[in-house]
Amino acid sequence: MRKESHGAKREGSSKRPASRKAAPRPVSQRRARAAEPSVPERSDVRETPLSQNGAPGMNGGSPARVAPGQRGKYVYCVIHSDKPMTFGPIGIGVDPTEVHTVNFRDVAAVVSDTPIELYEPTRQNVLAHERVNETVMRAHTVIPMSFGTVFKTREDIHQLLRSAYDAFRDVLVKMEDKLEYGLKILWDRDRIVEELEVENEDIRRLKAEISSRNGSTYFARMQYGRLVDAALQTRSERYVQEIFDELRPVAVASRANRPIGDRMIMNAAFLVRRDKEPDFDAAVKAIGAKNEHLTFKYTGPWPPYNFVNIRLKLERA
Repeated sequence: MRKESHGAKREGSSKRPASRKAAPRPVSQRRARAAEPSVPERSDVRETPLSQNGAPGMNGGSPARVAPGQRGKYVYCVIHSDKPMTFGPIGIGVDPTEVHTVNFRDVAAVVSDTPIELYEPTRQNVLAHERVNETVMRAHTVIPMSFGTVFKTREDIHQLLRSAYDAFRDVLVKMEDKLEYGLKILWDRDRIVEELEVENEDIRRLKAEISSRNGSTYFARMQYGRLVDAALQTRSERYVQEIFDELRPVAVASRANRPIGDRMIMNAAFLVRRDKEPDFDAAVKAIGAKNEHLTFKYTGPWPPYNFVNIRLKLERA
């Protein structure tokens, strides 16, 4: 299943899942609730205070005063590494800069030198941020950092790694050799309504009553709408539950996000072990093959965005 990228995340779409190629996230009117997924507690790095000058971009942190032209460190992710590493000139910016690590004991932040500024989430910037994470995750378990995370100095990053060391180590152990896949499922609502009008006796009767009346059909239309909405809800929940059940054996965990728009009935993320990627891929294809009336948008692999929650409290000196 191919992963594509733009702004945030872009998916390929097809009636049945296409073959995934290696390497590269939701509001509605009335729609299905996703079936209760298998979800472990998120791995959290919570409220770790940094007493150095704050850094822009870290979950709402605001930039400290800096001298014009001063350069800082853009942080992409945290990995397990006990020695310095480089990943090539793939960093964010008009002229990609060398990506390297800042190490503390056996954890390391993956960074590049950058002007200290607030980065806009443009397509180019987001793609550059994702490109680094995707490159690093080929050989490492990553804790992805928020887009736009900039620290003033190397020492500030050392303090981050030192103050949150135990939490980072715990998350890296829990996420070791695990990747995230996204699965969005859409349907043709009008087609489903047509099926319900044939299959459901009460809906069929009301449809005929509305069509045959010459006078007011207000109350019949209201009742018809309520019955259709309830039937759509029931059917979409059944689809979603069945899909979660079929994928549970090949995934470590799953998380349901809110669907987007009227056509989407499922918006989920799955945490998958690297050695189970072929099994997960085959399971998604099998589900798609027997549900040709549904549209699948299947993306991955990603860093475990939905299963790691980084919250760092930044304090100015």
